[in-house]
Amino acid sequence: MTTSKTSRLLAPALLALALAGGAYLAYQSLGARETAPRVDYVLLDGKKADSSQWRGQVMLVNFWATSCTTCVKEMPQIVATHEKFKGRGFDTLAVAMSYDPPAFVAKFAESRQLPFGVAIDNTGQIAQSFGRVQLTPTTLLINKRGQVVKRYVGEPDFAALHALVEKLLAESV
Repeated sequence: MTTSKTSRLLAPALLALALAGGAYLAYQSLGARETAPRVDYVLLDGKKADSSQWRGQVMLVNFWATSCTTCVKEMPQIVATHEKFKGRGFDTLAVAMSYDPPAFVAKFAESRQLPFGVAIDNTGQIAQSFGRVQLTPTTLLINKRGQVVKRYVGEPDFAALHALVEKLLAESV
């Protein structure tokens, strides 16, 4: 076989091999999960906290605003989800967006007796850290290993969310 014939046969084989390798890597990355960022925040009660405290728990982080009608509508279901799972290694953090007036957030949290931590993202840094969250509500579900398992933009299907929380609570760290 001449060199030119070998090259013509070898080039498609190398291309096929490269494509197969790329497809394999893309398939592998589907299972890869984004690690939740490390963020510092201050709760409405003045207590300082950070995301390293979430390790070993399943966390629901809900970005919301008092001016968001869907956020206000879904909040009772966020509360019910928290109440249902809180004794089993599950916690919730509601993060009010930077544009939400702190007095409105505090009044909302108090009048609704929110049973979980509420932080105000004054600088927008928390939303930025979680992938430039801009739309509310945006809810993230984080597993015990600190990986973002699901990101909901808009109101979640709470039955499906609860099923996923059950599954994540059953996983080992």
